[in-house]
Amino acid sequence: MANHIGVIGAGVMGEALIAALIRSGVNPADISFAEKRAERATELEARYSIVHKDLTTVASESTTILLVVKPQDMQTTLEELSPQISEDCLVISFAAGKTIASISSGLAKSNPVIRVMPNTPALVGKGASGYSLGAGVTQAQRTFIAHFLAATGKAIEVPEALQDSVTATSGSGPAYFFAFVEAMVDGAVALGLSREDATVLTIQTIVGAAELLESSGDSPTTLREKVTSPNGTTAAALASFKEAGLGAIVGDAMSAATKRSQELA
Repeated sequence: MANHIGVIGAGVMGEALIAALIRSGVNPADISFAEKRAERATELEARYSIVHKDLTTVASESTTILLVVKPQDMQTTLEELSPQISEDCLVISFAAGKTIASISSGLAKSNPVIRVMPNTPALVGKGASGYSLGAGVTQAQRTFIAHFLAATGKAIEVPEALQDSVTATSGSGPAYFFAFVEAMVDGAVALGLSREDATVLTIQTIVGAAELLESSGDSPTTLREKVTSPNGTTAAALASFKEAGLGAIVGDAMSAATKRSQELA
């Protein structure tokens, strides 16, 4: 069978992964996908020149399958896939919390399995992913996943025992960032700026700071120190963060995300 990639689930993350596959050099003709919503399927066929098929057909025709379904839907999906896929088909899961062992058990086969925790900035090629390899993953498959995930942003290989930590860091991380942006906008509005002006200034400040962090080579600590004059305005703001226990708040939030990821296993 020629190499063919099947994508199960074509929501926001599924689409991001389809776009990344194509950016990484996969021919759209070698990609098919299963999606329950007819309108969404039509949209993606037109946008990426890929073919929508039913789940069993995608499973039977694919040499690699991307599982981009909700954790609560994983078991049912695996049961539907199991009779159709060949045992050498590479199965790549993007579901939070679901272990390699649970996926193998659900398939009741010895397929090579890779577990990935992506995040939504993959939509714009700026994602951060952690991936773990199951038994039987070949060198060629290892090379494929590294090359493919590089098209989503940055990716690192981690032991599976650290996947819940990756989930709490990069998987859920964009939502922490968006919540902070919301709070900054609200704070600026409370100080008298219009919501439109507050939004423009906040977003550009965040984007600029991220670019500086990416390109300068300095650590976050160094950059914070450079912008903080003794007894200045920034120092006053940072002192307020410290008094409110910002570090503990963030740490507790990440611990809560880790715990929930473990519960989803």
